[in-house]
Parts: sequence; structure tokens; C-alpha cells
Amino acid sequence: MARFSRFRGTVYNPDRVDLDSVVAPPYDVVGPAERAELAARSPYNAILVELPEQEGDRDRYQHAADLWTRWHSEEIVARAPQPTLYAYRMTFTEEDGSTRTTNGVLGALGLDPGHTGEVLPHEQTISKDKHDRLSLLKAARTNFSPIWGLSLALGLGEWCERAAETPSRAFRATDSDGTVHECWAVTNAELLSHAEELVGSTPVLIADGHHRYETACAYAEEAAGSPGSGAVLALVVELSERELAVQAIHRLLTGVLAKDLPGLLAPSFELAPGAGDPIELRDSMVKAGALGLVLAGESFLMSPRPELLAAAGDDLDSSLLGHALENVRGIEVRYQHGAREVARAVSEGEAAAAVLLRPVSVEQIARTAHGGRRMPPKSTFFYPKPRTGMVFRELDAG
Repeated sequence: MARFSRFRGTVYNPDRVDLDSVVAPPYDVVGPAERAELAARSPYNAILVELPEQEGDRDRYQHAADLWTRWHSEEIVARAPQPTLYAYRMTFTEEDGSTRTTNGVLGALGLDPGHTGEVLPHEQTISKDKHDRLSLLKAARTNFSPIWGLSLALGLGEWCERAAETPSRAFRATDSDGTVHECWAVTNAELLSHAEELVGSTPVLIADGHHRYETACAYAEEAAGSPGSGAVLALVVELSERELAVQAIHRLLTGVLAKDLPGLLAPSFELAPGAGDPIELRDSMVKAGALGLVLAGESFLMSPRPELLAAAGDDLDSSLLGHALENVRGIEVRYQHGAREVARAVSEGEAAAAVLLRPVSVEQIARTAHGGRRMPPKSTFFYPKPRTGMVFRELDAG
């Protein structure tokens, strides 16, 4: 079972900064233009330490560590006086206009480097990204952003609602998408113990942050038991349809002629004409049990052939497409969230074509993890993303 405990969080000083101007998305969804925009909002924006740049003769990681030290000395950030857990709520609007909330708890999740079943990964990772995160963790010894874990324990949503009712100052920020992020330090001893017991009663499945989790494990091995190295900052949410909004990450294709793609994909998929509007195409894919091929001026529904389903070994769209493209020479795959952004990239010539994938279901996520397997990289997009900067975890803080 998972190990989950309270910690001495570090938070921004609300008397010195406006939280809206200093929080940021997770590093791995921030491109150069958005990073520049975030950095321009405030000299204390969390992206400056989460996704640092080189300055002078210092490398980017040492620069982040120096900035972090300076923010402490200037009282921009401060550690909590005692260990606690934090209730976290995200209130957001779905594409259909409905309002939803995701509720969870922020704490220190014990690492499971021996893969004993305490923590279950569900996606493969990329070595380059892990090296970047390890260099930052070594320099700053701080978990700047949380990983996102899913718990089979029922009741975490209700726990968050109870925690929000207890007297405590709430940290609140609204991101650029209009999502409201709220965070409360929990002071009630009974609630603290109950959350630790709930999360500790089942394994925790990693939803988002696989690179940060594996980085924490690598650092713990190198650090040989140094303070705080046996855990990682984690937002744990109940594994249920009520609490989770899972979206797809689509594929942009280059290195191949668009006119050749239908023929190249035909041995693996049955192709039928699809809707021209990307949202209509996306919606029809779910009803048809198909993927969507987007070309300039036309689109197709791609229904997997039985031979492909058998060869891929599962029904995940990312696995099906990956297997179908294995022998297509010269093709390059990039990842893009949002059906309209995908269509725009194809129409403006940024990609020869694109394939829309269906969202992975909660059931598929659980089945894959408990089966001891991992999905291909970028199979799931959990929305919205918790903000970097609501709470930090310093390894030396206890």
C-alpha cells in the first residue's frame, strides 16, 4: 500500500505577491512563447525556477537554485511552521459549457523504486526529460511542482469538501484558461490522519508526472537516504469518473506525403469519410469506435482492423497507431492537445497530416496499471493541470 504523509510546505507570501501572477502550468506543457509571457508577469513567477534558463556563467539549474535562495531571503516564499497536508480544488468549464470540479490532497508520497506495488506507473518515459529534471532536483533540492496520483480509495472527494470547511486561509489563483485553483492547509488532526489512512489503504497510480517521479527515484538512489529524498510532492485524486477529466493527446505527422497516408494506413484501418469540422470528427470517432485522420481539406474515420487489434495487444488508440506506423519509413510524430489546434496545424502546413485519438477511459488506465503494463508516451492528458506555485516541497524542510 502507498505511503503518504504530511510535510512542511513552502508557499508564496501573499503580502508580497499576487498569486495569479506567479503560478504557472507544469513545465512539460509550457512552450517558449508561454514561458516568456509567464516570466514577464512577475520576477517571482514559478516558471523561472521550474523551467530555468542559463544566466551568465551559471548553468540553468544553478541559476534556479540561486533564485530560490534569494526568494527565501527576500521573504517572497516561506516554509510552513509544521508539517501538514493541503486540500486542493480545481473548478473549470468543460467544452460543452458545464462546470466541474476536481478535488484532491497534496502530500509527500513515498517512493517505490523497487516496484513493490505501492506506486503504479501507467506511461513510458523519455530519458532526455528525466535527465533535465534530475539536474534541477540536484541543484535546488525542491519539488517545485507536484506529480498527479490516482487513488482507488473512495472518499477523497468528500474529504476535500470537509477540509475546505475547516478554518484556514485559502490560496486562490485563476489561470489563463479560467480554471480556479484553491488550496487549503489542513489543520484538523482528525482530517490529517484520515487522509493519510485513505491514501495509504491502496496503491497510488501515477496519472501525470512520470518523469518527475522517476527522477525522484533516481535522486533517492544517488542521495543514499538524505533528508526528504524518499518521497515526492504529489496531488492525489480519487480514481473515478466524477473527479477526473481525461482528454486525448493527438499526433501530428511529418516526413511523409499527405496523399500517401490513406494507402499506408489502409492495411491497419478501414477508412471512411469523416466530418470536416474537427470537433464533429472527434465526437463521431467515439460513436464509431474509430480514430480520425485529418488532411488538408478532408478527413477520415479509421476503424482498426481485427489483425491490428490482435497485434497491438490492447485497444488503446496510442498503441494501435504506434503499431500501424512502425514500418512507415521517415515518418515523424509530434504531440498536440486540442482537436482544433491539430486541424489548424495541418491547414497551415505545420504538419502533413494528423491523427485524432479518443480519450483513454478511467477503466483503461486502471486496467493497464494493474496489469503491470505501461501505455505509450503521451497517451493521456489530464485536465486541468494543477498549478506550479500553489505549494512547494523542499527536501530539507522535513
